[in-house]
Amino acid sequence: MTHEYVPDDPAGLAAELAPRLAMLRVLANCGHITKAAEQLGVAQPTLSRQLAALGESLGTEIVTKDGRGIRLTRVGRLLGEVADDGLAAIEAGCRRVVEELDPQRGHVVLGFLSLLGRAIVPDLLHGFRQRFPDVRFSLQQSSRQEVLDMLRGNRVDLAMLAPLPTEYPELDSIAFASEELKLVVPPGHRLAARPAVRMVDLADEDFVGLVPGFGLRKITDELCAEAGFAARMAFEGQESYTVRGLVAAGLGVAILPSSEPGSAPVAVEIPIIPTVHRTIGLSWLRGQRLTPAARAFREHVRAAAH
Repeated sequence: MTHEYVPDDPAGLAAELAPRLAMLRVLANCGHITKAAEQLGVAQPTLSRQLAALGESLGTEIVTKDGRGIRLTRVGRLLGEVADDGLAAIEAGCRRVVEELDPQRGHVVLGFLSLLGRAIVPDLLHGFRQRFPDVRFSLQQSSRQEVLDMLRGNRVDLAMLAPLPTEYPELDSIAFASEELKLVVPPGHRLAARPAVRMVDLADEDFVGLVPGFGLRKITDELCAEAGFAARMAFEGQESYTVRGLVAAGLGVAILPSSEPGSAPVAVEIPIIPTVHRTIGLSWLRGQRLTPAARAFREHVRAAAH
C-alpha cells in the first residue's frame, strides 16, 4: 500500500525514502536495473515495484528508459543525492558504534598544521601504532585557522595546533611540546653577527611570513605589535620552507623555529630577547564524546608530552 506524498510534508517524504536509500544509491551509480538488483540481492521485479511505488507516492517518475538501461529523472537524481548523503551519515554512525565495541580497530581523523607533518606528527603516529597497529588515521593538514574550523565544525576528531587555541572557550587542549622561535636573517645581514636581538630592533625590516591564518604569522604579528610596530610583510607564503628560502635569498627576515642542519636553505638564526617559544598542543571539542581510538591517541599524546 502506498501513500501519496503531500509536497509540504518533508517528514512524510523522509519516511517514504528512508527504507529505499540503498536502492536509490546503487541505481544512481550503476544505471542498470538488473545490475542494481544483483548488487542489492533482490529480484528485478521487486526492485521495479519499489521504484514504481516510490514514484506513485511522489506523483512523478523516478526513472526513465534509456536504450537497454535506465536513467534517473531529475527528481530521481535529487533523491539519489539525498540517499548518498543519508547513507554517509548512517555509515559514519555505524562506524562509531563498531569502534565503541572494538576500540583496537578504530579510526581517528586528525587535523594538524602543515609544519608539524615533518617530524612531530609522524613520530607520534609511529609510537601509537606500535601499541594499536589496527587503528586507522585520516590526516588533514592545513593552516591553523583552517584546522580550527575543521575541529569546531566536527570534521576532525582531534587537532594539533600551535599556539594553543585559547581564544576558543569551547575547546580543551593539552600542551605536549615547546619550540624556541628565532629571528632568521640572510647571510651578511646587518644583524647576522649579533648574539641576540630584541623585537624593537626589527621595526624597519622587511618581513617574510606565512599568510594570515597560520600560527607562525599570528605569533609574528603579536610579537611586532608588543614591540610597538606592525610587521611590514614584503612576501607571504604558505610553507615555512619557502619562507626560509626567501630569507636566504635576501628578501627579508622571518620568525621561525630552528631548522635541522643541512635540511633548509642557508640562513642565520639569532635568538630573540626575551626568549620566544611556541607551544604545540592537541585540542578537541569540549564535551564531545570521542571514540575509544581517539581517546587512546589523546592519552598517548598526553604521555608523550615533554
